[in-house]
Amino acid sequence: MNKTLIGRKIGMTQIFDEKGLVVPVTAIEAGPCVVAQIKNVDTDGYNAVQLGFGDVKDKHLNKPKKGHFTKANVTAKKHLREFRVDTVEVKVGDELKADVFEVGDKIDVQGTTKGKGFQGVIKRHGQHRGPMGHGSMYHRRPGSMGSTSTPGRVFKGKKLPGHMGVQTVTIQNLDVVKVDLDKNVILVKGSVPGAKGAILKIKKSVKAN
Repeated sequence: MNKTLIGRKIGMTQIFDEKGLVVPVTAIEAGPCVVAQIKNVDTDGYNAVQLGFGDVKDKHLNKPKKGHFTKANVTAKKHLREFRVDTVEVKVGDELKADVFEVGDKIDVQGTTKGKGFQGVIKRHGQHRGPMGHGSMYHRRPGSMGSTSTPGRVFKGKKLPGHMGVQTVTIQNLDVVKVDLDKNVILVKGSVPGAKGAILKIKKSVKAN
């Protein structure tokens, strides 16, 4: 089975490698995750594993979710994520922890980026401002909306002000530099999407060399 886990972003720090060089890393609480459901080609058309992460009180679950966990005979979890796999080598009820990964593994981390609210084109798209002189009357606006009568409309895809952030982003080929089995924490070189406490999907890299 492909290496997969649900994690929670703890934050960023730095460590020193064997050569004494500073390496920026992100600490991720990786598991423990429980296998809540197995999907296969015969019944669902594809192979997948559904993992649960994070404890939750029963009063915060609706009836469908309670029934889902009761059917699987596992402890209810707050977060559920599905991972497609080539072959299924686990069974419902199994617990996966940080020891799924090893130092040197290449992983892909998927998360939701920080929300920035409604932003203009300078911050959202990196466009340049107009002259700041008193007579300019054009400073931080989007720019030309196109020609007049022909075509007489704004083309789809034009970069305009709007909601920024809260997007699903995947960072590929990150290196696992340390695995702490006692705390279920892995240290990943570089940054990952989301703020502190964000829920992440961690899996073996699909483009690993």
